[in-house]
Amino acid sequence: MNMKNELGRAVYKALQRLDIPMNDQAAISKNAFKIEYPENPEHGDFSCNVAMVFAKGLKSAPKVLAEKIVTELEKDLTSDLNFVESISVAGLGFINFKIKDRVFAEKILEIVHGGAEYGWGNSGAQKKVIVEYTDPNIFKVFHIGHLMSNAIGESLSRLIQGSGSHVTRLCYPSDIGLHIAKSIWAMKKHADEIPADDSSSHKKTDFLGKMYVEGTNSYEPDNSGKSAKSEIDELNRVIYEKNSAEVNALYEKGRKWSLEHFESLYATLGTKFDENIYESEMAPQGLQIVKSHIGKVFQESEGAVVFKGEEHALHTRVFISSQGLPTYEAKELGLNVTKFKKYPDTNESIIITANEQNEYFKVVLKSLSMIDNNVASRTKHIGHGMLRFASGKMSSRTGNVVTAEALISDIKNLVMEKISDRDFSATEKDEIAEVVAIGAIKYTILRQAIGSDVIFDSSASISFEGDSGPYLQYAAVRAGAILEKVKIGESKVKNQTKTLPENVSLLEKLITRFPDLVERARNEYAPQRIANYLITLAGAFNSYYASNKIIDDQDPLSSYRINLTQAFLTTMTNGLWLLGIKVPKKM
Repeated sequence: MNMKNELGRAVYKALQRLDIPMNDQAAISKNAFKIEYPENPEHGDFSCNVAMVFAKGLKSAPKVLAEKIVTELEKDLTSDLNFVESISVAGLGFINFKIKDRVFAEKILEIVHGGAEYGWGNSGAQKKVIVEYTDPNIFKVFHIGHLMSNAIGESLSRLIQGSGSHVTRLCYPSDIGLHIAKSIWAMKKHADEIPADDSSSHKKTDFLGKMYVEGTNSYEPDNSGKSAKSEIDELNRVIYEKNSAEVNALYEKGRKWSLEHFESLYATLGTKFDENIYESEMAPQGLQIVKSHIGKVFQESEGAVVFKGEEHALHTRVFISSQGLPTYEAKELGLNVTKFKKYPDTNESIIITANEQNEYFKVVLKSLSMIDNNVASRTKHIGHGMLRFASGKMSSRTGNVVTAEALISDIKNLVMEKISDRDFSATEKDEIAEVVAIGAIKYTILRQAIGSDVIFDSSASISFEGDSGPYLQYAAVRAGAILEKVKIGESKVKNQTKTLPENVSLLEKLITRFPDLVERARNEYAPQRIANYLITLAGAFNSYYASNKIIDDQDPLSSYRINLTQAFLTTMTNGLWLLGIKVPKKM
């Protein structure tokens, strides 16, 4: 039974019985009013704004209308609403529902009997969704912006999976462009310093990062006015045309190193992409699409081909350069058309990038809508904020960019210091530190709305108490340790409970909300709803643990409390999975 849905149906029936006119489109919908969870638990377990919605149209005070609806609803307390303890009116006209405590207790046992799938729904069943995220640049470092995109994209992918949809994870690495020409130009100058193929991944990627910085600096005029711009521009053309064996060899070497490094990071972060679609592959498609729509969507301008965005309250962007090369915009068109050719049954395609590309994507998607609206209408861009540091700086950098590897390493070292006195082996400490460090970083990113900037405080991020990923992991580890002490099989734990508590705590009520929160977070593309919920849930468990003895052979409620602990662990583990965060074996 979904109590929220049952309450919604009961309210809708009450409106019908009261002959409340529902003529306009909003009123006809059962979603015209909302069933919510009150911020203050003392106000009940559910709250409904139905009287506030219809009072004005009926020329009635919301509170008076609410009282009429409550009178009607109370007729159902022995039938449709037999799980409701009481119904009342609060404030200006909110209707509050108090659910019977036994219903929550029984729900906990259902959760434990249901196994590890608790929280997953089927509202997205039969749907196919593409999520494109991370999109690093070959020959450049994997920086904290890519880390932001990866954490958000992975969490959204898991939320969509949690609703029953099939998810295809795509990555669009940039493997062509001026940034590569800058790097290879510098590599040619430092040919005798190129690391051997059997060198460490760190040495290879560090070298590539330095080459990019040098090439970028040389592209701009120095104090004397000299620059390597013309050489690098020519090298960019050579790379594109692939007509130099020397350049091709350097390109393939750097490309291979970068991709191997990215795959290593994805494994650390818990992401497995179904496919990489490379920017170089999209150049011919993008060029053909733009050329075939000149005069209809695009216009020639000073030797280039542009989209006049001002005609659509946007801005003009170049899609084919004056050298006849497809720009990133053209390749983006090729990519999005290609996605739907490769995966023709896709219902939705989501793209995650930094929000500095928001205006860019408005232009791209507008032009795409004029070319193939079937693709554009199913494509959604989500822009995320920037990751900034409370200290204003970090120790490990390449150029002025903070690498993801450096951030993970720094936080991992802090965690190692924190657990240095624990009685764990060196291998255990290393594994725990990595899992906790990744959890700390991901939680900090995901706890805020996707479009907001994130202020990263290294010390606060690894706290085992308060608003942090490790706090959630620690609560799960504590629950697991309790269940380990039970020393009986899971099926035996399930079947022993005969005595239920007369009164339940906030913990039971929060656990039963989880499936609804998952669906809402997915519908709103809002992982922060899960993150914030889990913090409240962990606090409720810690309070319960502090005031109740879970394992007590003399207490008839002990078996129920063990089941409640299992239900909490299942909910917390599944919630953390939605955020892409693992639960360590120990902490």
